[in-house]
Formats: sequence, structure tokens, C-alpha cells
Amino acid sequence: MVLHFLIQGRVQGVGFRWFVQREASELDLRGWVRNTEEGEVEVVASGSAEDLAKLRASLRRGPRGSRVDRLVERHLEESEAEGLRSFRIEGAW
Repeated sequence: MVLHFLIQGRVQGVGFRWFVQREASELDLRGWVRNTEEGEVEVVASGSAEDLAKLRASLRRGPRGSRVDRLVERHLEESEAEGLRSFRIEGAW
């Protein structure tokens, strides 16, 4: 199963990407997380429905100092998971 999440709220500058990377890695999910130019955080994650539900709950909660106002979720085709490796942060130096 492959899901795309868009998290809106106070989600940049609060360690959100590192929080997502840690949570997703603990669940052994594949995919990535990155900031968008619009001030949101975008996530693509691949794994079991159960593990993705756990990630969804974590995304709604967020790290300390964050505020999640909206979580937009959509299913992606399984082919979108091709090439996904261990969960990583994109665009972080």
C-alpha cells in the first residue's frame, strides 16, 4: 500500500521532517518526507495498512512545537513504490 500525505499547519521549523523520518523508520516503511514551498510537509510512504495507520496517527499528532491543522491523504498506485528505499528526508542538507 502506498499513501501520499500533505500536512498543513505549523509544520516547518519544528523538526517535523525528522519526526516523520524517525516514526516511519521505526515502522520499517519505505518512502520520503520533504518541505513544500507552500509551507507544508509532504510524505510518500509504502508499507502495510496497519503500519501506515500508525504513521497517520503520528502525522496527526506531530512533534512537540508543531500544530497540525489539516492532513490530506490519497492513495497512490503500487507502481509509485518502485524505487522507494529506506525512509529518508528529501531536500535536507
